[in-house]
Amino acid sequence: MAEETMDTGSRSDRKLMQEAGFSEELRARLEQRIAQTSFNAENQRAISEATMPTSAGKGTRDIAAAEPWKGSENLHDAALRMLDDSQKRLRTPSRPPSLGGTVNLRPAPKQGVSAADRLANARDRTSQYAISQHEDMSAEEKEKYRRELKDRFSPGARPMPTSLQGLTSLANERIENAIARGQFKNISRGKGINVERDYNANSPFLDTTEYFMNKIIQKQEIVPPWIEKQQELVKAVATFRGRLRNDWRRHAARLISSSGGSADDQVRRAKAYALAEEIVNPRVRRVENLSSIAPDGSLTSVTVEERIAAGIPAETSESSAATSSGTQAEQAPEVIQIEVTEQPAESAPVATTEPSTSDTTDSPSRPAVDDSAPPMPSSTSSPPRPPQQLQPRPVRPAAHVFRDPAWEKAELAYHTLAVQELNALTRSYNLMAPKIAQKPYYTLDRELKRCFADVAPTLADEILERSRKPFVKINVMPHQEGGVLERFGAGEKYHGHHGRIRDEGHGKEYGFRQFWRDLFGGGGNSKEKEKRREEVV
Repeated sequence: MAEETMDTGSRSDRKLMQEAGFSEELRARLEQRIAQTSFNAENQRAISEATMPTSAGKGTRDIAAAEPWKGSENLHDAALRMLDDSQKRLRTPSRPPSLGGTVNLRPAPKQGVSAADRLANARDRTSQYAISQHEDMSAEEKEKYRRELKDRFSPGARPMPTSLQGLTSLANERIENAIARGQFKNISRGKGINVERDYNANSPFLDTTEYFMNKIIQKQEIVPPWIEKQQELVKAVATFRGRLRNDWRRHAARLISSSGGSADDQVRRAKAYALAEEIVNPRVRRVENLSSIAPDGSLTSVTVEERIAAGIPAETSESSAATSSGTQAEQAPEVIQIEVTEQPAESAPVATTEPSTSDTTDSPSRPAVDDSAPPMPSSTSSPPRPPQQLQPRPVRPAAHVFRDPAWEKAELAYHTLAVQELNALTRSYNLMAPKIAQKPYYTLDRELKRCFADVAPTLADEILERSRKPFVKINVMPHQEGGVLERFGAGEKYHGHHGRIRDEGHGKEYGFRQFWRDLFGGGGNSKEKEKRREEVV
């Protein structure tokens, strides 16, 4: 950059360089250095060959003197390569086998190394390794460090104290050495710093013994026996309820489909049964209260309400109440709404589990529409609307809920036994669980009602899914005459064995004795044997 400024710069640039103290001597020195650099770049091959050490081999010298690769092979290298490839290389003569050196097989006494020699070697190796890790140390520091390491292994140099006072003195000495090295400079000091405190341990609302026991159990990952029993009970209940719902869903879908009609009629019939089930046997609505302390210190209650948004929705102003309710109940899918309300603890409701009656009534946030009121005249003329598409008929609740006494009677034995096993498991769990964690017993009537209420909204989807499955054709083969061997006869009928079997005559039996004689009889006549066989036959 300095050279470019001197050669190509303007007069102002040269003036600035002169004012900045750019002397002629420095300029001459820079020009000489630039000239030397450009000369080295131009004659790099000759310089590298001239500065080659005398110990370098011929290959190294040839590589240094060779021209750099420019992307193409020159004529001399191509001719040399072709001449080299035209003749096959001669095989180098193999090395003749040679006898190995003499091995002395006489047992020699092993040289024993004393403990003092081993200790001295260990000291030297330890000091050498420790010194090699500190490369930035000077010669005096290395010698001093080596002397300290040797003194450390000398007998009686650093005796271990045997009394309490000696141990205290040794600890104080090490602490003072650490302070002198500055190991305590960056430690934060102050009350409560570097101290882990558990504020729940001093809480007046928690039992100290129970808190520490729970903490020990959590740290050791130990589960109480009643927790394991609770997991087993929950798994058994979930298995029973899942199987009960699957069986009833499959049976109800088949029974509704067997009544005939198209798939749409079957789906409408299932939705009608679902609406009737929602009116007679509504599903439960869960309400839970959670208490929390606000930043200002007041107690706040948070209410979590779970509602099942299925059934007859609220009316709309575009159609009558019955038509709107039936159409929306058919089109709107089942949705579970969770509403969270935060209010002071004084006005908070009690956590209950109530039937979802709000699903079958109109929404209080929407005003009711009076069909008898005359329509309000419009001040502006609206554009003509296109003809509306034909809407499906509304689905009304059925006259009765869907039940099958025959299925309940057929499954009664299994259901009763399963509920008895659940109650036995619940009884064993309640005996070991605390009072607050105990569970009520199960009844078959309540489980069946919950099953009917949960499965009824899903029957329409189950029927629709069954109608979309491909039809499986079953080929029924007519009865064919003949046995198994006739079917594998490749089209030829099998009529049994056609040979004639005669009974042996009395006195001409051919038994094991005759078989043994014919088999191992050495000098017998073959004609006589053949004659005897013909007589036997």
